Amino acid sequence: IMPSHHDPEIVKWFMTLLLCLALTCSLAWAETAVAVTDMMGRELTLDAPATRVVALTAADCEIVCALGGEDTLVGRGEYCDWPVSILNVPSVQSGYETNIEQIIALEPQVVVMASMAQTPEQVAMLEEAGIVVAVSEATDIEGVYTSIRLIGALIGRDTEAEALVERMQDTFATVAAQSGDTDKTVYFEVSPIQWGLWTAGSGTFMDELAAMCGLTNIFSDVEGWAEISEEDVITRDPDLIVTITMYYGEGPTPVEEILSRPGWDAITAVREGRILNADSNELSRPGPRLMEAVETLAEFALSE
Repeated sequence: IMPSHHDPEIVKWFMTLLLCLALTCSLAWAETAVAVTDMMGRELTLDAPATRVVALTAADCEIVCALGGEDTLVGRGEYCDWPVSILNVPSVQSGYETNIEQIIALEPQVVVMASMAQTPEQVAMLEEAGIVVAVSEATDIEGVYTSIRLIGALIGRDTEAEALVERMQDTFATVAAQSGDTDKTVYFEVSPIQWGLWTAGSGTFMDELAAMCGLTNIFSDVEGWAEISEEDVITRDPDLIVTITMYYGEGPTPVEEILSRPGWDAITAVREGRILNADSNELSRPGPRLMEAVETLAEFALSE
């Protein structure tokens, strides 16, 4: 109740109290509010760090968990499968089959997604439902760091995000120092021949990992992820081949299939059997497990 105007001292005290309360509330909000810019340049705000998150891509899901935020996940994209414990988190259709109704039903505060296979209409539907949509779009190592910091800010784990980035930087620096320059060339096969050969060119984290291991990517003159031909691979004659094709226990293994390709016996890597069937999830996902991927790649590069 407002004191009487006949009590000027009390009025002054009352107004001072109100000002202090307003400032306290403002400071408290400022301490918990989140204001970030996602990787599409969109400015996002939250009153407080998110406690209910849906991560649609496997890499972003792994980042959330690596930051200690697994308990914030109320939903995951159907291809998110690491760590194994997140298989207990409800899955939703993602990619080209993204199901907006499934996501909204989980009542998340934030949805983290990539721009690939998503449409502006889908984003608008989520935002109309009061959900903050953050786009995480990492193609190179620096982009991975940006994704980690973005997600860390969204779930209130900035300190953990910086620690993870530093750990990755230290791992990469150690591998680079131990590897030196091997003078060897490498070909990354990111899509098997039956689906059309695709490789990693410059501007990709695979190309950067190769450099850390002292290797030269034979397609470093190609930008990004690109489709190439068998003739291109044979002509460039890599010393090493790294495939991320997954093996499901039937038919020839990915390595056996490459060894059997007509004409590929002219390639040094094939003649010498220098083919690595790398863990697809470790090497293809722009997330924390690139640390394990680069250590495996370095060991392979240095092996005889």
